[in-house]
Amino acid sequence: MMRRKEQYKVLDHLTTSYEFRVRFNETDPLGIVWHGNYIKYFEDGREAFGRKYGISYLDVQAAGYTTPIVKTLTEHKLPLRYGETARVETALVDSIAAKMIFLFTIYNEKGEVVCTGETVQVFVEEGGELCLTYPPFYQKWLDSVRI
Repeated sequence: MMRRKEQYKVLDHLTTSYEFRVRFNETDPLGIVWHGNYIKYFEDGREAFGRKYGISYLDVQAAGYTTPIVKTLTEHKLPLRYGETARVETALVDSIAAKMIFLFTIYNEKGEVVCTGETVQVFVEEGGELCLTYPPFYQKWLDSVRI
């Protein structure tokens, strides 16, 4: 079972909400979103989060690092269908380990939870070395956003 906000120390003041419309090419022949596309919606949520809080993939890259995903989890509750408007809420976990953990909740246009998820990303230096502690740029960013 997936860990949720209750099991993590979530930085609740650091959340985003990103709205999107389900496109035809994201659905199966029945008009229901294919399960693999929820990972794309999580990506949209992470990118919206990064733009809003100044920690985008481009910011990470400019600091000389990458953040590959090492784990994804999804739990599907209800289907999304072609043409529906939905939104993904993204929250960052305050982790003591050198990684970024994001939690996602996707809602349909009725406000019902259709999917929850989690991704874990680690920090890798330009030369390919895995970081065992937070890179200085990320620690500085975290210190600036923690309350």
